[in-house]
Amino acid sequence: MKNKLSFKELRTIGLGTVLVNFIIQKIFRVNSRVPFMVHFTSRIAMAQNINIEDHKESNTVYSSFASSNGLYLNATNGINIAKNVMIASGVKIISANHDFKNRNKHTKSDCINIEENVWLGVNVIVLPGITIGRNSIIGAGSVVTKNIPDNVIAGGNPTKIIKKIDV
Repeated sequence: MKNKLSFKELRTIGLGTVLVNFIIQKIFRVNSRVPFMVHFTSRIAMAQNINIEDHKESNTVYSSFASSNGLYLNATNGINIAKNVMIASGVKIISANHDFKNRNKHTKSDCINIEENVWLGVNVIVLPGITIGRNSIIGAGSVVTKNIPDNVIAGGNPTKIIKKIDV
């Protein structure tokens, strides 16, 4: 895996994005071998609870996250992201709700698991405790309220399976 970005890659992802990712790696001790790229317009809460699978065999610099703008990650209860996950602009991955009795407190839930080769379309919202299965595609604007099995295309609000994918 390459350790340095080429001029073309820097131009494509933007200097602000590179600076934000440098700061994230230093503050939260994200391993530089992990393809962790977040656009500078993104917001991350509890980054230390995000686990991104290492990509030693990957030929690209950043194959887990596209440098999409407007990404929001709330990892209070944890977020696990496997390899080759593509996340489009405006996606929200929210691992915790607020407590009804004390809105300053978050509720406990299972972590969010996004398995290998998943594609999350523009403005998808993934809610707490969800697992999205391997090789699945979640359509733009979907709100994922229940677990998604392997090898499906799903979409809508709430998300429903549209069709199975032959892999």
